[in-house]
Amino acid sequence: MVRPFGTSHLEIGMAVSKSYKVYVLEQLQVVGTVAAKAMFGGVGLYRDGMFFGLIDDDTVYLKVDDSNRAEFERAGSRPFQPYGEDSYSMKYYELPADVLEDRSTLREWVLKAVAVARNSATARRKRPRSS
Repeated sequence: MVRPFGTSHLEIGMAVSKSYKVYVLEQLQVVGTVAAKAMFGGVGLYRDGMFFGLIDDDTVYLKVDDSNRAEFERAGSRPFQPYGEDSYSMKYYELPADVLEDRSTLREWVLKAVAVARNSATARRKRPRSS
């Protein structure tokens, strides 16, 4: 569903169904404890304090960089575009349904996304502050 710019999930409909969120969190237990926090009408996914993914419109997106983006692209995944096809892309790509269903493959993909999140957070801390 494409949301017109400036409209909230509440105006259009529920962004993440409770049953889908429960299913995703059950699947993600393969990597240990994953926290889910409501954010901007969707759900943020955290492991060890690292924001590695999100759920929006009953779709899981994982954090990417040059180390794992190609896997997502080979699988036909699309980037997260919060305001539809004509909006900007974020550094999160759609998790293929077959990966979500295969717990051993899911573990690999999620751990890579957590590593990307950790590396991104480390890089931000190392940047010098501008005066």
